[in-house]
Amino acid sequence: MSPSVPAALRSVPPFDRLARLDQQQWLKVRIALATGLVIALPFAFAYTFVFLINAVGLPLLEWANERPYTGEFYVDPVFLAVVVLGGLALQYRYGPRTVVRSVGGRRVSADERPELHAAVTRLAAQTDVPKPDVAVARTELPNAFAVGGRENGTVVVTTALLETLDDDERDAVLAHELAHLKNRDASLMTVAWVLPTVTYYLAVLAFYVLYGLFRFLGAGGGSGGDRDGRALAVGIVVITVSALVTLTVSAMFWFGSVLIHRVLSRYREHAADRAAAEITGSPAALASALDALDESMPDVPERDLREFDGGAEALYVAPLESRAFGDKELVSTDVFPETHPPTGERIDRLREMAGEKAGGSA
Repeated sequence: MSPSVPAALRSVPPFDRLARLDQQQWLKVRIALATGLVIALPFAFAYTFVFLINAVGLPLLEWANERPYTGEFYVDPVFLAVVVLGGLALQYRYGPRTVVRSVGGRRVSADERPELHAAVTRLAAQTDVPKPDVAVARTELPNAFAVGGRENGTVVVTTALLETLDDDERDAVLAHELAHLKNRDASLMTVAWVLPTVTYYLAVLAFYVLYGLFRFLGAGGGSGGDRDGRALAVGIVVITVSALVTLTVSAMFWFGSVLIHRVLSRYREHAADRAAAEITGSPAALASALDALDESMPDVPERDLREFDGGAEALYVAPLESRAFGDKELVSTDVFPETHPPTGERIDRLREMAGEKAGGSA
């Protein structure tokens, strides 16, 4: 037996094994491409601003000062690389714990949750990954997710999930999250949220600058004598143009980076579903778990949905989009593709795998 074949695939027929290994290779290619985009987009964002400062900002400065301006704005590439890569490294290091805290997760010891720790230890050994930390979030929303890298990951489960699923279903969900750690897409998903966060806050800042300016003008702040007339007009034009440019560019890059984040999220779920089925040997258990989580979602209180609906929803094993609520504050997928493939489609694939497994063992 070749040592390069993963343990979870050694019992799979050779033809099916080759097909699944091919899918794993495609996942690696997609993750590599997504990683390249996650690194490249912040540089593109910065240099877009540099271009617009030179193309729009400097002519605006010349008009405001009524004199020519020589030279152009420049950013040292080495300095920019340090800032961008340093920011991504900080997100990789501290982002996971921030996500865990954002949903009220708390790391638990083996003494507090012996059965949960025992299951994670056993499944991590089967998945061939170091045992991750285990955290529990007290909420009525049944869900789970993984953050961090292969060597420093954390699996988070909610109290509602532990109460909703039986042991086999729970193990299938844990195996799904461990597959994300093994595939290294959990850390990529966390790091990929840097640019959407930065661009979002820049866009919000630009919006409030515009809002404040128009409130000021609406309150009569624009009135003044002839002596102050040009200075005030110049100030209004400079602030308006700068804010509009910042808002437009930030919104464009926010949209693009969130789109990449969501497309990657959709693909990685199928890969983790298949891996979990192979790890546990029971595709039906994960299908049953997803069905139970999907059915329980409409009963979740809105306050619990709000706590989990804030950017990290792409990490969850079960999507929040299937909720049966009309509250506009809960909707985050009106423009973008959903973070997960349709749950029914995932369940059908898993049941098809279960049928193939039953037929192969007959």
